[in-house]
Amino acid sequence: MLEHAIFLLTFAAAIGSGVVGGIFYAFSSFVMAALGRLPSAHGAGAMKAINVSVINPVFMLAFMGTAVLCLVLAAASLIWWGRPGGMLMLAASLLYLAGCFGVTMLFNVPLNNQLARVAPTQEAALWSRYLDVWTAWNHGRTLASILSAILFTAALLMA
Repeated sequence: MLEHAIFLLTFAAAIGSGVVGGIFYAFSSFVMAALGRLPSAHGAGAMKAINVSVINPVFMLAFMGTAVLCLVLAAASLIWWGRPGGMLMLAASLLYLAGCFGVTMLFNVPLNNQLARVAPTQEAALWSRYLDVWTAWNHGRTLASILSAILFTAALLMA
C-alpha cells in the first residue's frame, strides 16, 4: 500500500515538474523575447499583468502542489533509499525545491515585486535590467523543473 502511494505521488510530481518546466520554458524561449520587443512601458505593463494573472488556482496547484509533493517524496525517499529509484526520487525532489521553487522565491518574485513598485519614470531603466536578470534566473528554474521531471520519471521506471 505504501509503495503504491509513493509510486502515485512520484507520478504526480513528474507530471507537475514537467508542467511547471513547460510554462517556464515558454517564458525563456519566446514570451520574454516578445515582451522585450515592445516599448518599455508596454513590455513592463504586460509583465505586470502576467505577474498578477499567474496567481491563480491552476498555476498554484502545479507550482506549489509539486513543491509539497517534493517535500513528501524527499522524506519518502528515506524509506525507499535502498530500493531502485530512491536516490533519484530524492535528487528530483531537491532539484525542484532548490532549483525551481527556491529560485522563484529568492530571485524571480523579488524582481516581480520590484517591477510592480517602480515609478513610471524609472520603469524604462529597470525594464532592460529586469528582462536580462529575470530571464537568466528563469532559464535556471526551467532546467531544474525539466530535469526534475526526468529524474522522477527515471525513478518510476526503476520501481
